[in-house]
Amino acid sequence: MQENAQAALLSERGVVKVAGPDARAFLNGLATTDITKVAPGQPRFGALLTPQGKIIVDFFVVEIPPEDGDGFFLDCPKALLQPLVEKLTFYRLRAKVTIEDLSDKLGVMAAWGGSAKSDYGLCYPDPRLAGLGMRIIVPPDLATETAADLGATLVDADAYEAHRIALGVPRGGQDFIYMDAFPHEADMDQLAGVDFDKGCYVGQEVVSRVEHRSTARNRVVPVILDNGAPMQGAAVMMGDKQIGFMGSSAQGRGLAMIRLDRIADALTSATPIIAGGIAIRAAKPDWAKFAWPGEEKAS
Repeated sequence: MQENAQAALLSERGVVKVAGPDARAFLNGLATTDITKVAPGQPRFGALLTPQGKIIVDFFVVEIPPEDGDGFFLDCPKALLQPLVEKLTFYRLRAKVTIEDLSDKLGVMAAWGGSAKSDYGLCYPDPRLAGLGMRIIVPPDLATETAADLGATLVDADAYEAHRIALGVPRGGQDFIYMDAFPHEADMDQLAGVDFDKGCYVGQEVVSRVEHRSTARNRVVPVILDNGAPMQGAAVMMGDKQIGFMGSSAQGRGLAMIRLDRIADALTSATPIIAGGIAIRAAKPDWAKFAWPGEEKAS
């Protein structure tokens, strides 16, 4: 990796293994992403939704190379690992699959600022955005060796959080609320988390309706912080109207769930947007394809 390469162990992530003859078809019938396109070294980002189309849990689907066995690893939030396992078990019915929590053996690292891979663990590119770098499923006690093998400096997870926030990429539980947000609101449609051409999955009708009608009014968007950072969860206000809530922040940048039409209103009326008594400025992320207030159409 390059001289400024960094790597961090993401202690909040867990690993679930789904294997068996029906594993691919089973996952494909549930996830927002097309599991038929997953291959070794080609992961997908997706989510399991409620029938009403809200995000239960998001995850990365990583195929295990044939030489290391079969099946798929789900790189997911550790806090939601048990609900994920329970939901998968509920939907399993007669499918020939096994579902196993491996979080006592395996962890997840992130590495960014370089391009090399490690012989430790299972390396794969973050499918959301190239700038996020690589992810590695590896035993946590090998984090130091893995970072050294990458030629990266091992840093705290806070450094990765700052990198993620600077890129404007939302994180569940920080920037949107599980069981309350739709995929479009969490920008999953922008970050390769929803495949609109695949077959049916739980919640698909709602997601397709939002896509075709362009009715996603709320989105997680980057915000620029000039004078301190509002607390996570602080109400985002335009005058006396709440138009969203504050998410994560670091180093003068943050993320907030905001109604896009209210951003347009604030721009038109020159009304400041305030969160926790601190002025914030919403900014369109570089990767966004949705229409931004003041634009005539999506770019």
